Amino acid sequence: MSTRHLNRIARRYVIVGTLMLSACTVVGPEFEPLSTESEGVWPVAITADLQPAAPVPVRWWEGFDDPVLNELVEEARVQNLQVEVAALRVLEARARLAGATGLSYPQTQVAVGDATFVSPSESDLLDRLGIGNFWQYSLGASVTWEADFWGRYRRGIEAADASLQASVAAYDQAVVLLTAAVVNTYSAAREAEEQLRISRENEALQQRSYEITQVLYRNGEESELDMQQALSLLLSTRATIPPLQTALQQARNALGSLLGRPPGYVEPILARGEGLPIVPTEIAIGLPADMLRRRPDVRQAELLAMSQTAVVGIATADLYPSFRLFGALGVSSGGPGNTNFGDMFGSDAIALQAGGNFVWPFLNYGRIRNNIRIEDARLQQALLGYQDTAIQAAREASDAIAGLTGAREEAQILAAAVASAQRSSDLSLLRFQDGFSGYQRVLDAQQRLFVQQQRYVSNRASLVRDAVALYKALGGGWQDRSGLPPVDTENLDMMRERTDWGDLLSDETE
Repeated sequence: MSTRHLNRIARRYVIVGTLMLSACTVVGPEFEPLSTESEGVWPVAITADLQPAAPVPVRWWEGFDDPVLNELVEEARVQNLQVEVAALRVLEARARLAGATGLSYPQTQVAVGDATFVSPSESDLLDRLGIGNFWQYSLGASVTWEADFWGRYRRGIEAADASLQASVAAYDQAVVLLTAAVVNTYSAAREAEEQLRISRENEALQQRSYEITQVLYRNGEESELDMQQALSLLLSTRATIPPLQTALQQARNALGSLLGRPPGYVEPILARGEGLPIVPTEIAIGLPADMLRRRPDVRQAELLAMSQTAVVGIATADLYPSFRLFGALGVSSGGPGNTNFGDMFGSDAIALQAGGNFVWPFLNYGRIRNNIRIEDARLQQALLGYQDTAIQAAREASDAIAGLTGAREEAQILAAAVASAQRSSDLSLLRFQDGFSGYQRVLDAQQRLFVQQQRYVSNRASLVRDAVALYKALGGGWQDRSGLPPVDTENLDMMRERTDWGDLLSDETE
């Protein structure tokens, strides 16, 4: 076969492939984003300390003005294992997208080589013809390419790309949730410390009162009842200390876990500060529409619906015939009477095959159509999930605004209540010592003081949690990735030792 003849066949093959590509279309539905944007104003009353016109701060935790908290958040964002798992899922999605992209090229490429030694038996026809032992050699390659006539592979790329973007959004959501968890857990630890401080202060106060009643009882100036009531109140207050110590240790352990560290790691860090974080007096909340665009979970739900839309298109393509082009080029030499290996590279040893076919599973429509129905039902589930995620996001933001507003109002009232209870306790003890009132009033005043102090500390911690809930509902915190390596270098090195990741483990990944 001449070279000119081979070129002519190859040109015809290319022309046919080009015509098939030009006729390609894409079947299946197109993704249409749902209208999830709310009105330009919040559906709840906005107080003066909330600013809907100002953009939500990216590094919102720094607004608490707590250096220890800032240090813990930064370390958690780098060391947390769950965030790193989310980053590894992004790498997995990158590999899937690369695999889907590769299907646009010839799907099957095979290179084969063969060397066969033939020794005919005495009863073999070759032996009777006087042909003895000989070698046969062959070398060739074949290619099969299914034209993307109905957009099956393009839909696959769309689905994989949307899944990749959804995994990125899931990673961003993991960062948002981690940051909120660190601030909340830090607040729980500081709350336990404050409650312990209050319990011990009241224990000391009530210990002095008990000692006074004990002396008065021994001197016969008061009844045993006053002494026993004072002891009962003292023991009741003392009993609050062990559970608070337990809660404090558990909060420290939880904080260490968020940092990817063993128990005991955060104690020296917490010792560098004290007191609950102070919620900023003014908080920027932006507009509701911006909140929906900012929240990673809403973006993830939308992208998953987009990916499933493409999957419906992939299933729909099975209804139509698939067209394949194939070609094979090989050389061979050897055989009876010719054992020269070098003859394999001569022009007479070249063999070429080229052609095409189509496959149309017209008797399987029931199976194919039901598969399309399955994927379409999944698409509708994803669309409803997308809509529900947006609705829940708006609800969470509104709840957080209402909670923060109510907690601020309660804080002002409780601060006044604590001051009044403290004054009442001081006056009742003075009047008792001067003999102007009984000890029952002292007991009542000290008990009310302890309760009001506990409520006030709980309210301050609740105020921090409400602020965190608001920032989390607004979707802030993931935008700043400075100093945030998605995957630890040591883990990347382990992966490189096991597998050739090529460019997928780029410097950006590290």
